Amino acid sequence: MSGRQTKPDTTPDSLDWVCPMDPDYRSAKPGVCPRCGMKLVLGIPERIEYMLEVNHSPEQLRPGQPVDLTFRVRDPRTGLRVSRFELVHEKLMHLFVVSENLEFFAHEHPLLQTDGSFTLSMKLPSGGMYRMLADYYPAGSVPQLSVETLFVEGSSVPVKLAPCLTPSKATNLSASLSMDPEQPLAGFETKLFYTLDPAEGLEPYLGAWGHMLAASADLIDLIHLHPFLATGGDVQFNVIFPRPGLYRIWTQFQRKGAINTVIFTVPVKAL
Repeated sequence: MSGRQTKPDTTPDSLDWVCPMDPDYRSAKPGVCPRCGMKLVLGIPERIEYMLEVNHSPEQLRPGQPVDLTFRVRDPRTGLRVSRFELVHEKLMHLFVVSENLEFFAHEHPLLQTDGSFTLSMKLPSGGMYRMLADYYPAGSVPQLSVETLFVEGSSVPVKLAPCLTPSKATNLSASLSMDPEQPLAGFETKLFYTLDPAEGLEPYLGAWGHMLAASADLIDLIHLHPFLATGGDVQFNVIFPRPGLYRIWTQFQRKGAINTVIFTVPVKAL
């Protein structure tokens, strides 16, 4: 399971301008969404799931060796390759890559080619499984999230995952995390409150005040979110963890031109 989470749409029909990423936000006039910065559109097309094809070279992937990835998107109604895309937070595609031991995290931006495919070259540091979450926006549709898997020869070093809520230090800031409720429950909304220090010099990163990826310990659930609120050095994300267990959360902020990735591991219980 993966997703971008929103609340049910309960806004009156008279508010016709809608955020394609957060469809519960509507407006009576054009503009941008105050949560994610996406341009509002006049009405929302039918939400259908597009197909993402991933190819890689070489065929046999090895730790630490370069790999060339190619992504192709197909319209499920026609089977034809999509060649036109809209920007999603200043990029045509965002790609999150996480290793099975949850020690490796990358947020990359594959490049669009003339044939409509996207390409990216990178190195995967260890063996084992990697999960990829691609975020893209086919023209005439709505933003999409697609999950794919890569396997690298060998195995990764096992890591015993444990809850970790102590302040996380990154390139030029540190982040403290508090939650409401203090103990997250699966299937119910949890508010994540980040306090950033220092707050001076914080800047939008790719059109938002932060980008968050949460992954369940088994990598079945991948959740990509942007802030619900941001004031000074305080940033709030709202998330619904789908199942009980441990979730590792990578959250990225920009300060004085530097990208900071802070990491927490959150325990989620059943009701």
